[in-house]
Amino acid sequence: MGRSADELGQELEATAQEVLGRLKSHQLFQSEWDVAAFAVFLVFVGTVVLLLLLVVVHCCCCCCSPSPRPRKVSPGKEKPKGVDNLALEP
Repeated sequence: MGRSADELGQELEATAQEVLGRLKSHQLFQSEWDVAAFAVFLVFVGTVVLLLLLVVVHCCCCCCSPSPRPRKVSPGKEKPKGVDNLALEP
């Protein structure tokens, strides 16, 4: 069990050294596919953040308002609660 932890630590250290080397050489991406994948990831994260922001704004505007607006319902235009079965008529 201790051996696999040592191997994991060595792999993490090697990965960290690789990332630091790329940062120093100013070459973060190996190919254009890496750039495209990173752009798609950023668009996804941006969309999620935007949706969360919209949810927070909606909750703050609707829940924190001092008086909620009552819905206007016309007394003459009530929806029927069922359908008349004309086949049962004599």
